[in-house]
Order: sequence, then structure tokens, then C-alpha cells
Amino acid sequence: MLYDHDTIVAPATAPGGALAVIRLSGDETLTVCDRIFRGRRPLADAEGYTVHYGRILDGERIVDDVLVSVFRAPHSYTGEDSAEISCHGSQYIVSEILRLAIAAGARTADPGEFTIRAYLAGKMDLSQAEAVADMIASSSRAAHTLASTQMRGGYSATLETLRGELLELASLLELELDFSEEDVEFADRNRLRTTMERIGLEIRAMRDSFSLGNAIKQGVAVAIAGAPNVGKSTLLNRLLNEERALVSDIAGTTRDVIEETANIDGVQFRFLDTAGIRTTDDALERMGIERTRSSISRARIVLYLLDATAMNDFSRLPEPDFTLRDDQRMIYVVNKIDRIGDGAISPATPNTPNVPIFISARNGEGIERLRRALRDSIDTDALYHGDAVVSNTRHFEALDRAAEALRNALDGLRNGLPTDLLSEEIRQVTTHLGTITGRGQITSDEILKNIFSKFCIGK
Repeated sequence: MLYDHDTIVAPATAPGGALAVIRLSGDETLTVCDRIFRGRRPLADAEGYTVHYGRILDGERIVDDVLVSVFRAPHSYTGEDSAEISCHGSQYIVSEILRLAIAAGARTADPGEFTIRAYLAGKMDLSQAEAVADMIASSSRAAHTLASTQMRGGYSATLETLRGELLELASLLELELDFSEEDVEFADRNRLRTTMERIGLEIRAMRDSFSLGNAIKQGVAVAIAGAPNVGKSTLLNRLLNEERALVSDIAGTTRDVIEETANIDGVQFRFLDTAGIRTTDDALERMGIERTRSSISRARIVLYLLDATAMNDFSRLPEPDFTLRDDQRMIYVVNKIDRIGDGAISPATPNTPNVPIFISARNGEGIERLRRALRDSIDTDALYHGDAVVSNTRHFEALDRAAEALRNALDGLRNGLPTDLLSEEIRQVTTHLGTITGRGQITSDEILKNIFSKFCIGK
């Protein structure tokens, strides 16, 4: 990936639409455009934020009638002179304009090169740049809100404030070294400890938000578990409103984990239809059961499905054949209520924390209650109020390292660590926080290439 200012070109829209946009950026953008575009006047004379009608020409041959939007440096996405050619969406037209632009002096952009230029020009920090890819990939309202908040600076300002406070503390400690012979203390140790502990709480809160942020970004994993033939596949089909899973009265029909997604009130859920858990001599079914346990272990929510026709007392819910982590939630779901007599449920419904949701996956009864329970289990209030929610694994790992470094600094403070070493411990915290935004820190080409290689071309 090159980080110079040569002129790059790439489609900025996905193929198949009625219209397409081709983006150019670099020092020679308008010169390149003028070699293939004919309008009322040359684009090199145009002001920024203007749109121009004309034609793309291959010699005397008209390729297409287009609109060209002009953006002047530094007031553009990349901070460079840029242009966007809006043309018809024909793949032939797009490929011809790209060919002509390259022949006129541009080159094909690498994945993410427009955004990396924006980052290097100081138009956005590294976390905001990464949010561009998340915005493009967002598949739900919650994921879109998460990416949008981060693109607007989300927790960048919070991180920069924390780094500033830590740098001030480190500077005061280093100032003491200059006056070491006079035995002065510029950084009051009690204030130092209080500030570090408060910053530690903020770092841990951001780190802990990753569980929610990652679930929203990737889709909330929901494992549908239970004994064979309780209706797990029927429930999956009902939640998806389509016949996705094979349904049979024969126990053990599902041998592998089936994964499908559904959007419930702005949140994407990933449903995992698992094999029924039971003792079996069937080698293939045993493999399916092992995959079931693996799916349960990585799910955020487990729907534990029970068969109403096999239960005599709805106030005594059976214990599952698996264990859950503290951060997982289980919802008891009693299926096949259409096959038991009226009034068989209500009198015996327990008033306990594990009150089940009664449904008929076959006819849809109770499904909306189950949908609401799933949606209510994901608290997105912080997300929609603009609070910092971390969804990027790289950011989580940096926050985790920063939290550990701050713990070491606090231990050093309590144990009377020499001033120069204590200052270095605090600077380690600022370094880890700085890797998230890339501000105040030299970010290697290798890291940048790894981050932006995941982008699509034209972004």
C-alpha cells in the first residue's frame, strides 16, 4: 500500500445499481478528469463543492453523460483534491471510465486507501477510520448506531482526555527528577492515586462494554438447545419466517449446527439450531452433540426448549445438561402448548426468576412474547444515548493492556516505586491508549496495512 499523493481511482458503489460513483483522489485528480471529461469549462478551474454536467469521452466516442462533483484540498474526505464521477451503473460504462482514468494518469486504489489517506491527513483518527468499514458492514439499526457513534468520535475524545491526564501526571513526576537534589514533590501522591484509580475505572468500563459491542457488531449469538424432538428446528423456522431447518418427528434429525440471522427491533440475532442433547451410540449424532455444547459455550443467550407434553408440573423446571458462564443468560421456553388441554398451564405457572415462556412453534402462539424477551435481554440504552461502547477487538486488547499497565503503576505507587520508574509505568498506559486512536503515536505501516486491508476498494 502506498502512502504518497499520486492520483488513485476506484468505484465507490457496489455493482448492479442503476447509477454508480467513481472516486478519484490525489494531486492530479482534476487534471486526470479533464483529460477524459468535457463540460462547459475545465474542472481544474472549478471551485470546491461544485457539481458539473458533461460527458466522458474516449477520443471522439461518448462513453456516458455524467455529473462530476469537485472537492478541493483540504476540504475533502481525504484532505486532497478529489472528484466523484456519477455515471450510469452499467458494468461496461464503469470499467471504461476506470480504464480511461488509468490511461490518463491515475492508478487503481488499494483496499481502504481513500480512508487511510483521510487518517494520514488528520481528517479522522484510527478508531474513526475503522468505523467506516463497520458502517459499511452494519446489518442492523444497533450496529449502524454503534459504527456511526464511533465515526463521529465516539470514545476518541474520552481516550484523549484520559491520555492527557496521564501525561500530565507523568510530566509532574519527571519534573521532580529535575529537582531531585531539593527533595520536592510536584505530584501529590494521594491525588495521584485518586486520579489513577478513577482513570482505571473508566478504562475498565470501556473494556467491559466490549461484550455488548461485539455482540451487536457480529450479531447476538442465541443457541436453541434442548432434548431431541422438542421442536428446536420448528422454532428456528418460526423465528426466521421461513423453512430453513429440516423438521421431522424422528429424534436426532439435526446432526449439525444450523446458523441463521434475524433482525428483531433493530438488533441482529444469530440463531444456532443445535442437535438434541442425549446419550446415543450414533457416532455422527455424538459429533453433533459435541458441536451443540460448543455452540452453547459461545452463545450470549441460550433458549432452553422443553416439551409441554412431557411435563407434569410446570412449577418444576428441569436442570439443563450444560453449564453457563456468568455473562450468559438462559431463557426457558416451553413448546407444544397447542397439544395440551386448556387451563393446564396457568394455575401452575411458578412465580420464580425462571418463569418460562410458553409457545407453540408450530402455530406461532407466544412467539412475539419470545421475541420481546430476546430483545429485552440486550440493553442498548447506552448505545442510543451516545455512551462509549467498544466493538473492535483491537481496541479491547489495547484497553486490556492499558488496564493491566495501570494496575502495575498503582502497585508501584503503593510500594514506593522510584519516581523515574513510576513515570515510565504511567507512560505505558498512555502508549496503549494511544494505539486505539493513533494520536500522539507513530503507527507502523504493518499495523496500518493490517487494519485497512479489510476495507473494500473505493473506501
